[in-house]
Amino acid sequence: MAAETLGTGRRFIVELGTGADLHGMDVTKAACRAVRDAIGHSCLCGLVEVLGMKNLDQIEVEIQIACPDPERLDLEAVKAQVPIGTKSVRAEPGGMSTAGICVDRFAAGCDTIVVANAAVIVRVAPERSEPA
Repeated sequence: MAAETLGTGRRFIVELGTGADLHGMDVTKAACRAVRDAIGHSCLCGLVEVLGMKNLDQIEVEIQIACPDPERLDLEAVKAQVPIGTKSVRAEPGGMSTAGICVDRFAAGCDTIVVANAAVIVRVAPERSEPA
């Protein structure tokens, strides 16, 4: 299990997401879906309209994933789901595994559904958190 946290800026937003892999028991696929679910609920217009940011790569994006078997998680693949900012990922045991159905056409020998949860935290540097 890997832990990597930036956490030097002030929190701007926290979003939550859930993702599943129905066939294949792929925790990375479930985690990537959870991150996309979380960021799909947010428009970070305040970064530009309130804080006056011109470069969105100035933000920090902290990604926390809870999934079964977190040691199997591809952290770089999870980071790649977020298009802006300096990213960090922390994985921990959690999420869920439940009985599914084995369909060899989708994934041979897999009959377990895996679910991952994601928290995506966007942080801005303290000097950027004052309105422009």
